[in-house]
Amino acid sequence: MQNIPTDLLRTFVKAIDSGSFTRAGEMVGRTPSAISLQIKRLEDALNVTLFQRDARNMKLTSEGKTTAQFARRILALNDEMIASLLQPSVAGRVRLGAPHEYTASLLPEFLGKFAQSHPNVMLEVTSDLSKNLLRRQQAGEFDLVIALHEDDSGAGRPIYREPLVWVGSDDHLSHQQPTLPLVLAPPPCIYRNRMLQALNHLERPCRIVYLSSSYNGISAAVRAGIGVTVMGGSTTPSGSLILTEKDGLPSLGHLELRLHRGTGPASDALLRLEDYIAGSFAQSGASIATRQTAD
Repeated sequence: MQNIPTDLLRTFVKAIDSGSFTRAGEMVGRTPSAISLQIKRLEDALNVTLFQRDARNMKLTSEGKTTAQFARRILALNDEMIASLLQPSVAGRVRLGAPHEYTASLLPEFLGKFAQSHPNVMLEVTSDLSKNLLRRQQAGEFDLVIALHEDDSGAGRPIYREPLVWVGSDDHLSHQQPTLPLVLAPPPCIYRNRMLQALNHLERPCRIVYLSSSYNGISAAVRAGIGVTVMGGSTTPSGSLILTEKDGLPSLGHLELRLHRGTGPASDALLRLEDYIAGSFAQSGASIATRQTAD
């Protein structure tokens, strides 16, 4: 039986997550033509076409989507085995900064699994708004930062494209009020900017009724019916109601989630954590996309 080299699968997954052969090449230290050649080798080995290529973007074929699901599972098992066998040699401290909503939702599970595989790595996790985290990283406070960006340009390693959704309460109808009550974080929150700009463009009357820099505080206020807010699709809390254009609210598009490594020397622990977080978000994103397609 034929074996598929894991380096081809890893290149394929990085091409999906980065959105282009050029950016995938930057992530693995190869030229775009080398990435294209590896994708072609994988297609020849499987006798399928993985991407529907056009001038602006790359979309997976149905065979490509199936291959991606298997590739992520194979790579996750491969990386878990390597991490388990090499864990005694990986040690140190990593200072991680991440937005509040991720430290309260997805990251605990990701970091818990990482800690089990790397018991000699100490993690120091700090929550803040993305722009504050990047500013603090420039001051030398963090080794690694997870940050949201409003577009797909700029520095950092892309790990996930986060859809934005309006969130209300299952038990209240705050979104039906003539003047929309908003639950927001203070500046420089990216969600806040996107929300207010979209409502202003729609000329929808609104007012700020609740301010909190805490994800848990915002979630509690929304569940209590104080108002509505905007969150990343992967971080919406249980007991909340996802609102759409059918509810009179504007579409908000996506944000780009990226990893930013500090300027200092990169330890093995830092590099291992960076790859682990990127892979975890990629797998989580694939699961969310699969559920949305099924819906």
